[in-house]
Amino acid sequence: MIRMTYTILPLGDLAIQILYNAPITTRLTEEIQSISKSLFNANVKGIVEIVPALQTMTIYYDPIILSYHNLLETVNNYCTLEDNERLTKTKNLITIPTCYGGLFGEDLAKVASYHQITEEEVITIHTSEMYHVVMIGFLPGFPYLQGLSKKIYTPRLPEPRLRVPKGSVGIGGDQTGVYPLESPGGWNIIGQTPLELFQPKADEAFLFQPGDMIRFSSISQDEFYKIKEEISQHTYKIQKEVVTLEDN
Repeated sequence: MIRMTYTILPLGDLAIQILYNAPITTRLTEEIQSISKSLFNANVKGIVEIVPALQTMTIYYDPIILSYHNLLETVNNYCTLEDNERLTKTKNLITIPTCYGGLFGEDLAKVASYHQITEEEVITIHTSEMYHVVMIGFLPGFPYLQGLSKKIYTPRLPEPRLRVPKGSVGIGGDQTGVYPLESPGGWNIIGQTPLELFQPKADEAFLFQPGDMIRFSSISQDEFYKIKEEISQHTYKIQKEVVTLEDN
């Protein structure tokens, strides 16, 4: 058994942040998610919101209902749980059809040149991995993904673009992700998916949740527009399956 160490930092008088003293890994982020879910399910009066992230967990609370010292006692009871088999090895795996390069991936050639490989090799490497959704942030539904091959780690752009199209698939340093909305952004855009990652009026607004897994599949431009049309007609079925991992 391994007991994680952490530091608790006050954030004003309405929140605290738990910083885990460990490198950012899939195992750490899954531990943080597991602890945050356990704390959420405990329905502690006075806790307003719990925000798990890559290396931290932020807890917002009402000091009139829950004192700072009582909050610390509660948090310590959960955060000192030993890492064990409570982490699930069963994951939702979602396939993201992606049209790479050309009009949809203006930085694909640059990424290939940076690593002295072909564009086809970049696509093969990017689609050969399964990625862990470690957190949602930056934009509603934006998945931060772990699992990118070191072969295509690529620095972010020197200056962010003012406009990155919705659905753009990008690489930023050692991470890859998908823009759920049009926005500014500094990641290298290598492709685009026709899927809708954020639908605020749907029962489940986000396509992904922390703990899910993603893989990308390469599609043609014609397939991109065909899927986009099927989505608009509500006839497209997202490819989801349940997988069991051998090791977290």
